[in-house]
Amino acid sequence: MIEDWRQRRAAKRIKSGDGRALKRLRWWQLPFRALFYLPLPNGDGRQAVYAVDIPRRTDPEGGKARAHLYLDGRHHAESKLPAAFPVEGGIIEVAISAFGLKRCHYVTTAGAEHPLIPDPKSAEGRRARVAHEHPTLSRSISFLSVLMLLIGVGLNLLQLAEPMSRIPPIATNIGTFDSPIHLPIWLNLALAVGAALGSTERALRLRHSVLDHAGK
Repeated sequence: MIEDWRQRRAAKRIKSGDGRALKRLRWWQLPFRALFYLPLPNGDGRQAVYAVDIPRRTDPEGGKARAHLYLDGRHHAESKLPAAFPVEGGIIEVAISAFGLKRCHYVTTAGAEHPLIPDPKSAEGRRARVAHEHPTLSRSISFLSVLMLLIGVGLNLLQLAEPMSRIPPIATNIGTFDSPIHLPIWLNLALAVGAALGSTERALRLRHSVLDHAGK
């Protein structure tokens, strides 16, 4: 029931496309644009190619980011995020976090999920190439990003717990907490930056969890 409600709500956000051609991804657009592809067989035996173009900016009119769906190189539809575009055999789900994409998947009517293919020139595509060509290096980067996220979020939350515990209602009902760690401001800022970098790296691999949400 909840999933059906979400899909109906997402369907209301979809607008028809204007038929414009899909522009190539340029190197200077790496921080500002993500581009993914999904080839699918259509009803007449040919292969249709869907492309999802996600500018990393908010819409000046509605204040929310948008995803644009292209079919065989032409603008087919657009939607505010999160988006759910109906396509052959299922839907394409797109969602973002504060650090980048957290979802760009093709979900079939049977419930199977498949991530879309990132453009080789995009930031996500370049990260995928590292994973394919240098798997050991990729695993090390992934481990480091998780470690930075755990340390940054964990230590900052530990220090934040002390002043929060001194709020009168909390102190009365639960008691106060004295943090064993008190770091200088510059180090806390460095940890926050490290956590943000870790979440950004994970977003390039479409990885997202509650921990990434806490790193905002």
